[in-house]
Amino acid sequence: MSDQTAAPTDPTAGGTSTPDGKPMMLVNAQYVKDFSFENPNAPQSLSQQQGEPNVQIAIDVNANQVAEKAFEVTLSLRAEGTSGETALFIVEIAYAGIFSIGDVPEEYLAPLVYIEAPRQLFPFARAIVADAVRDGGFPPLLIQPIDFVALYQQRAAQAQAEQGAAGGAPASGAPAAAPESGNGKDDGKKFEFEL
Repeated sequence: MSDQTAAPTDPTAGGTSTPDGKPMMLVNAQYVKDFSFENPNAPQSLSQQQGEPNVQIAIDVNANQVAEKAFEVTLSLRAEGTSGETALFIVEIAYAGIFSIGDVPEEYLAPLVYIEAPRQLFPFARAIVADAVRDGGFPPLLIQPIDFVALYQQRAAQAQAEQGAAGGAPASGAPAAAPESGNGKDDGKKFEFEL
């Protein structure tokens, strides 16, 4: 037997509990905050469809602390389908969840909030988008899985580069820091990226 205590599981490696079996993160609630579907050129766009539409997808992740060790994480998806110069559809969703974070080291807080939380929300937001596009008269839009780890790392590197270029001033969107406390105003601390 050993008296050594194992280090907590790295949240980016897919672990969901600490060595003592307590969960690192719990999903308390999840919900649609905002949703919009536009079919601006119907019915002409429905009768003139030829082939697959060109689809542009943008993703945004925001987090606000709502209580001690509890965060509201919002995954925003925007998809715009076009055929040539014709807009076929625009769908936007802000899908959120309330996540309680267990006792984890400070360096794991941001990855849990900005990687694991949106990874939990994504399948639900994806299904809502696919159904809305299908209900709008188009083939369902099946968004490919998002690599939130790579996007987090890309954004962290970008924030460090911006910080270095600004002469050491803090970058406004740096995800490496823990999310700011929710105080009812936009303090500019958000994590966003675009595909």
